[in-house]
Amino acid sequence: MNTLTLNVSGMSCMGCVNSVKNLVGALPGIGGVRVDLASGRVEVSHDPAQASPEAIRAAIEGGGYQVVE
Repeated sequence: MNTLTLNVSGMSCMGCVNSVKNLVGALPGIGGVRVDLASGRVEVSHDPAQASPEAIRAAIEGGGYQVVE
């Protein structure tokens, strides 16, 4: 498993945290998702053969949030 850390904007409440967890967690190959609302950091444990960083970013952005580089 690899760990991908992303900065995500647009999260303002625990509902947003749960939404991001659900969006990413629905992808195949995801081992776990940790979201820190205060910092906007999302840490994803994933199998790169099943869930690419691009797919993870797309899932988050598809939910209406922005991944900040």
